[in-house]
Amino acid sequence: MPSIDLTGKAAVVTGSGRGLGLAYAHALAAHGASVVVNDVDEAVAEAAVKSITEAGGTAVAEVVPVGTSEAAERLVNRAVEEFGRLDVLVTNAGILRDRVLWKMTDDDFDAVITTHLKGTFTCARAAAVRMREQGEGGTLILVGSPAGQRGNFGQTNYAAAKAGIAAMARTWSMELGRARITVNAIVPVAATAMTETIPAFAPYVEAMRNGEPLPDLLRKGDGFGTPEDCAALVPFLASEAARGITGQAIGIGGDKVALWAHPQEIRAAYADGGWTPETLAAAFPASVGAELQTVGIPAPKLPEA
Repeated sequence: MPSIDLTGKAAVVTGSGRGLGLAYAHALAAHGASVVVNDVDEAVAEAAVKSITEAGGTAVAEVVPVGTSEAAERLVNRAVEEFGRLDVLVTNAGILRDRVLWKMTDDDFDAVITTHLKGTFTCARAAAVRMREQGEGGTLILVGSPAGQRGNFGQTNYAAAKAGIAAMARTWSMELGRARITVNAIVPVAATAMTETIPAFAPYVEAMRNGEPLPDLLRKGDGFGTPEDCAALVPFLASEAARGITGQAIGIGGDKVALWAHPQEIRAAYADGGWTPETLAAAFPASVGAELQTVGIPAPKLPEA
């Protein structure tokens, strides 16, 4: 079994004051990386740094809202100033403004797109510039979501941002390949403030907070667990053991890890000379339309009460 050793590497993890981001930061530090913790709340960021250093790791805080180019430069510069380099970027920062389409405001849409999508872009761009200057390769880990893979009711803004993040991972893996910078999207599923809002998961999240273990049906069948269950993927992708993995969307949660397929054609039909609306109406149901795809995040397969 290969040893995952990140000693001498420096990482930035956006949105890492709590939840999944904090779990990622802890996992990187536990494997030897020095970490820049980022949050918009100074007290939360400092508490996260304290928890990492008390566990034997190395971390500093940079308090700034992700989204702008200036924020991205601050994060990269802090890593370089404190640790002399930047090797790993994890773009975890995000917010939610859930509303159905006809009630979603411009501000709801823009706020989520700015933090998730533009924030991922600006931070990845700044990191890529630094990593290319160093000439030693690097790792970009972009945090996606099942909502970006399948859509989710009430999350136009969030799903669009996360789908864009997966597309950026595929694009950047090609653009940065010659610089030996790997780029992957991860698709975590964990008990967080967001998943607690899903009625089927809520009682299990509450039970977990009271010290009860999650059932195997969730941990294996739905790949649903704690933020710490998702964290192992991050130091692995940042390590030499994953140098050949790039341009992928990898899901993790509970006891499950999985590779998401890229969008691709699944059925095709042909008409000599091209199609008309009438020939499409006649042929579609029995050809291309015979296997229409489902949408939305599947409900957990829980036993009946």
